[in-house]
Amino acid sequence: MGVEQKRAITAVVLSGLILFGWQYLFAPKIESPLVEKESVLQTNDKVSNFSKVKNKTEKQLRLIEKESFYIKTDKISYQLTNDLTVLDITSSQTNKSFKDIFPTNLNNNLLLKFDEGFRKIIFSIIKVNDSEFIIENLTHKIKGSLKLDERGMLFVSLVSPNSFKYRFELSEVEEELEGGKYRQFAIASDSLDLVQIGNDDKGDKEISWFGLDFNYHLFAVVPTKKTYVYEIKESGSFFLQDLRDTKELNFHFIFAKKEYDHLVNLGDKLELSVDFGFFSILAVPILRGLQFLFTVFPNYGISIIFLTIFIRFLTFPLQYKSFKNMKKMQVIQPELTKIREKFKDNPQKMQAETMALFKKAGTNPLAGCLPMILQMPIFFAFYRVLYSAVELVDAPFYFWITDLSEKDPYYVLPVLMGITMFFHQKLTPTTTMDPTQQKIMMFMPLIFAVFMKDFPAGLTLYIVISTFVAMLQQMLVYKRT
Repeated sequence: MGVEQKRAITAVVLSGLILFGWQYLFAPKIESPLVEKESVLQTNDKVSNFSKVKNKTEKQLRLIEKESFYIKTDKISYQLTNDLTVLDITSSQTNKSFKDIFPTNLNNNLLLKFDEGFRKIIFSIIKVNDSEFIIENLTHKIKGSLKLDERGMLFVSLVSPNSFKYRFELSEVEEELEGGKYRQFAIASDSLDLVQIGNDDKGDKEISWFGLDFNYHLFAVVPTKKTYVYEIKESGSFFLQDLRDTKELNFHFIFAKKEYDHLVNLGDKLELSVDFGFFSILAVPILRGLQFLFTVFPNYGISIIFLTIFIRFLTFPLQYKSFKNMKKMQVIQPELTKIREKFKDNPQKMQAETMALFKKAGTNPLAGCLPMILQMPIFFAFYRVLYSAVELVDAPFYFWITDLSEKDPYYVLPVLMGITMFFHQKLTPTTTMDPTQQKIMMFMPLIFAVFMKDFPAGLTLYIVISTFVAMLQQMLVYKRT
């Protein structure tokens, strides 16, 4: 072999080493889309921070591990990753976004199990239009779609020739706002179960929807209605699972401000998230009354005042008998005091003389209780409406109260509430109480005012007006009795 041939061979070998060495060490790597990293197809949309390669269909092919994309309408926009994790949601129905309400959201995951255990699946994303995408995963032969409707519901549909199990996971951190608003997990069937984050719970039931509930807002996942097992842990994690194998999965997301009528229109019993409590059968008409008055007086503070007065007069026949009895008790108060002093060392004789006096006066200390008990469901339902109604969010009253769903910043209403409760209490006889109990009761308006100081201003306004009107009614009855 001549010198020139040796030089040629050496040059080829060196060139090969340099070429393959350069490719191995420095050239950009193109990874296979048939593992957990899936190709993403996009049609004529703006794509940032990615290299783009034209394929035969002239669509944009991007190879990614995990990246976000947007699906939207004119009124709502979802930002998701291509493993179907929700990153953020903005909607014209509320001025707060998903991140505003759940800023520390750690997970809202869908996990699938074929043979290797539950895991996130990364999908290829094919854009049809702004509100519709086709999704697929070649590894597990999954095909599906994402469709966002005008109501803000994002529908997810998955189909595979292979059987699989699925599991939803949520996790959040514990938080409490002033006024007793807790971040909670919500599980709805025929009724609503709320579990404060930081507590634990587990069970199995037929579920209509589940999700996160906090401060007049709801993030819900609505799967096919069937029986699921679920577990909530003190760490703030939640999972829900269908134990049966399936070849298809359909569910949808919804993020909304908890306007009762809006949630009713969405269906799936989402209105259960507006927690009216045990007396919801009365709370809904009260809410309707509040909404009607707002059409007449476009101020929810004024609407609360008029509705409170209306309900007080509506229940006045029940209160009338109670007030008359209180007046009679007030008249015999001096005689009751004499009986206590005279027979303080003989409790049995004191009891007998007291009952004889009640009989003579035609009164009974318990006679006024029944009317008050009968009207309590109405007032408690009103309380739940004002505590839960999203109508008060961002609703101003006058002057310093710019949001009836927030506390009174200067505590004027809690102070007025304490004052009106004090004077109302002074009108109420305490004939059946011993001196110690009477002294304790004197502090109740102060205790209640302190307790209510961080509650919504709309709720405090209701209590002030309700107590004031009750006091006027009681004084009127006393004057005519």
